[in-house]
Amino acid sequence: MSIPRLAAAAALAALCAAAPALAEETFDKPITINVAGTTGGGIDLVSRLLSRHYSKHVPGKPAVIVQNMPGAGGIRAANYLADSAPRDGSAWAIFAGGPIIEPLIGARNPGYDMSKFNWIGATTKDFGLCVAFAGTGFRTVEDARAREMIVAGTGAGSETDTYPVVLNEVLKTKFKLITGYLGTKETIMAMENGEAHGRCSFALSAIKITRPEWLRDKKIDILFQLALEKSPELPDVPLVFDYVTNTSDRQLLELMVATKAVALPFAAPPGVPPARLEMLRRGFDATFRDPDFLADAKKMLLDVDPTTGEETQKIIAKLYQTPPDVVERAKRLLTPQ
Repeated sequence: MSIPRLAAAAALAALCAAAPALAEETFDKPITINVAGTTGGGIDLVSRLLSRHYSKHVPGKPAVIVQNMPGAGGIRAANYLADSAPRDGSAWAIFAGGPIIEPLIGARNPGYDMSKFNWIGATTKDFGLCVAFAGTGFRTVEDARAREMIVAGTGAGSETDTYPVVLNEVLKTKFKLITGYLGTKETIMAMENGEAHGRCSFALSAIKITRPEWLRDKKIDILFQLALEKSPELPDVPLVFDYVTNTSDRQLLELMVATKAVALPFAAPPGVPPARLEMLRRGFDATFRDPDFLADAKKMLLDVDPTTGEETQKIIAKLYQTPPDVVERAKRLLTPQ
């Protein structure tokens, strides 16, 4: 080999050797996942699971910190991500479905547009449930039509608060919302101590993580499912669409349940550099293929059916293109009188 070729080969080898170190230096800050809910809830537990495995799949192996940011049914965390979170990929948030559609259907502009967030990926596909604690006498939609059913809510913008209003309109149920509970854990306590008959909606994944015995020991009755299709685990529980008789009502409910396709999603703020976002997304994908992560998820009874960040981005962008007449109907229903 000639001297120039030897020199070129040596230079290439040096560059390849340096590449991993340079890649590691591109992410030298801890990542903080801001949980839009309280400790012990489904999104909190998923965040803590991810935090134990994510680091090894990202160049630089950044520490992953989980902190809770409850408030206004998730709107507080969404506004933080939109307004003041660092734009370098070091700040994330995880949400339930409610805050994702709040800018579309809420009575006021909450100050953010989630189609502008940079979505890292979603944990699973989910199924919302309208549930009552066993022994309360509410077992079917007809029971909730016949008499008042008290349901616990976590604040404006959360699914716990929006669904009862819409369902009362579409299904003629008599849900009475008692809102202001700080998070999932508090709504669970309200049901267990008799302050509330139930909750509507409650994600199946969250119940399996936080109170698996509710399903195992039949401590709750499931009135119906809030999703576009039934959960394979609940083939005998009716879908909300089974009770819908016209196109307008169906479109309204489709808007409400659209986020179930990207359940337990993680987002970064607008403005994250494309190369950094790519790194975050590929780290997410690799984590969800990690045998240790999957084993931990199985222990938690967490159904893992991830959606990539790119696909999550497309689904949420499409949601924000919902026909204006459907959006306006939802707003009218959910605007306090």
